[in-house]
Amino acid sequence: MATHLLFESASGYAILEVKLHEEIGARTKEVQDSINDLSKFNKMVTLLSFSPFRSAADALENINDVSEGILNDYLKSLLELNLAKSKKASKVKLGLADAALAASISEAMGIKCDASEQTHELLRGVRLHAHKLLKGLDDKDLVKAQLGLGHSYSRAKLKFNVNRIDNMIIQAIALLDQLDKDVNLFAMRVREWYGYHFPELVKLVPDNYTYARAAQFIGDKDTLTEDKLSELTVIVGDDSTLARNILDAARGSMGSSISDIDMLNISAFATRVVSIADYRKSLVSYLSEKMNLVAPSLTALLGERIGARLISHAGSLTNLSKYPASTVQILGAEKALFRALKTKGNTPKYGLLYHSSFIGRADPRHKGRISRFLANKCSIAARIDCYSDHPTSKFGEALRDQVEERLNFFETGAPPSKNADAIRKVLDALALEDDEEDVAMDDDAEPVLPMIEASPEPKKDKKKKKRSSDAMDVDEEDEQPAKKVKLSKEEKKALKKAAKAAKKAEAATDVSHRPVLLLIRTEL
Repeated sequence: MATHLLFESASGYAILEVKLHEEIGARTKEVQDSINDLSKFNKMVTLLSFSPFRSAADALENINDVSEGILNDYLKSLLELNLAKSKKASKVKLGLADAALAASISEAMGIKCDASEQTHELLRGVRLHAHKLLKGLDDKDLVKAQLGLGHSYSRAKLKFNVNRIDNMIIQAIALLDQLDKDVNLFAMRVREWYGYHFPELVKLVPDNYTYARAAQFIGDKDTLTEDKLSELTVIVGDDSTLARNILDAARGSMGSSISDIDMLNISAFATRVVSIADYRKSLVSYLSEKMNLVAPSLTALLGERIGARLISHAGSLTNLSKYPASTVQILGAEKALFRALKTKGNTPKYGLLYHSSFIGRADPRHKGRISRFLANKCSIAARIDCYSDHPTSKFGEALRDQVEERLNFFETGAPPSKNADAIRKVLDALALEDDEEDVAMDDDAEPVLPMIEASPEPKKDKKKKKRSSDAMDVDEEDEQPAKKVKLSKEEKKALKKAAKAAKKAEAATDVSHRPVLLLIRTEL
């Protein structure tokens, strides 16, 4: 049973001494109700020491260490002052709410710690009556301190790189899917509404976006003349034949006449459909830019739309990177999976990955195998994008080439490259690019040390220098590119003997020249 309690509040650390507490009857209703009563709880614990934080930054630093189970120096000094130096230090047992912090304290200071259920009940009472037990503090002061520390702690935990936030991708792909449905629905409404007036236009212009623009431009078919033919040609994609057919169809149309107010409403609605379609195009470009910034490898492997749907379905890029390849493979087919498990049928082979071009290009009998292989590469790409400091699309391109090789292997039997070799090539290419950048930076930079001109060598070294230069000249003349020839053992022995003999001859010549040099020096 704990003899002391450590209470971590937003204002500071408090150490309390446990006086009366029954371990056996702690679970009874009467004892638990007595904790709620301040007069009875004052008999159980008493305040031994309270050390407030010096500032808000100090409080944030301590609460971060407590949440991670790290013993802060401020808390360590407080425990040493109140518990470690006491005469009964061996009998002290400190009660804490966090088991990780308890392990750190016992390891660093040798104090026995307890994080049992009984300790949690006592700390619940301390938390309930903190404004009465901690002298000099009001209930409002504690609430303000908790609110301020909570905000600062949350801000510190929610720090992220604004350029790599994936929440924008999730919202963008959800809005894009919704816009696809809305544009199709509204375009069909324009076709039905304007079709009463000009029914022949439906067959001439099958595209929804072009139809809405044409209906907006034409308006009343009776006003369509030769003067508007050039502008109509631009709207229908520079197809003059189609524009001429629309003009001829308008002149002989079987549609009913329409009032000005009805035509005004149809034109306004067609304008709205065109604006939504234009915004959808801008949203697609925004999604592509964001995906290339957040998950370039996954984008290079699957494309923007499918990669964004995987991230959206997983909840975040971090969650997607934690999924195994088997989960990524059936992501989006959960209903079919559970239905197959319930009915003991065949489980689905693919979910969102079915929309990939690799699955469509694969032979029907190989779709399951290529989906499993593609899910493996998606899992690798997601982890590279999530945990790399400088994400690049080169890993995704290498993984895409591997999938292409696997498709080729199913068709022709050509062996595909290994994953380790493909990744090693990308790493070597990136390292080479880094080296080139470093060299370019070194060339642009000014020399740190001044240039020093070579000083003339002393006269006594001229002979040695001349001898070495002569040797170099001889070597340069004799050097010729020749192919390596394998020598036998006897030839190798003969070469070794010749080399030893040459060394002995050189040594003899050096010794023979020494007396002459000595005589010259003495004469000088």
